[in-house]
Amino acid sequence: MFTGIIEELGKIKSVKKGGNSVALSLEASKVLSDVKLGDSIAVNGVCLTVTSFTSKSFTADVMPETMSRTNLGSLNIGAKVNMERALRVGDRLGGHMVSGHIDGQGEIVGTKRDDNAIWVTIAASKNILKYIIEKGSIAIDGISLTVAYVDEKVFKVSIIPHTQDETTLCSLASGTKVNLENDLTAKYIEKFIYHKEDEPQEEKSSISMDMLKENGFI
Repeated sequence: MFTGIIEELGKIKSVKKGGNSVALSLEASKVLSDVKLGDSIAVNGVCLTVTSFTSKSFTADVMPETMSRTNLGSLNIGAKVNMERALRVGDRLGGHMVSGHIDGQGEIVGTKRDDNAIWVTIAASKNILKYIIEKGSIAIDGISLTVAYVDEKVFKVSIIPHTQDETTLCSLASGTKVNLENDLTAKYIEKFIYHKEDEPQEEKSSISMDMLKENGFI
């Protein structure tokens, strides 16, 4: 699990393409300070497993499912990416609970400065938008953000100066695809509701006060 609070901007060092998969090598520093083989590091919000590392870089495999759902396959060598280590028990939760499992991609369709903030408008599919609520949380390329506006086609977030400086989001041009992860709570609630609706109605019990009396229980 992650929090959506970005620790550093890393960089794509190399991309080795397989059939439908990719092996990435990424430059980093802070997230490698206590790294071990098999650790999880979120890269643009995608939970990746460290397969090898040095003091300045690490490698990770990206499977076909991840390639189809995320923007990792479109990144070129030298591209900057948001990085975060997995949450440790006892750490402060500054953002929200982020799994690192991307629901789909959105597209930046506009940016607008508003004093010290920057509004970013993102178009997304109905399957993504149905889970987004105003003042709710969403992870965009791994960044925990609060939704300021949402309708049937787009949603908007307002980016404070610190997030502008510490993440890639405000440097992305219109038309750029971004990874989106919806709040887990909404998805669990939907699953619970539909599961309950699909359950067969319980048969009415044959036990009654009269039956208990007739059989000597009371």
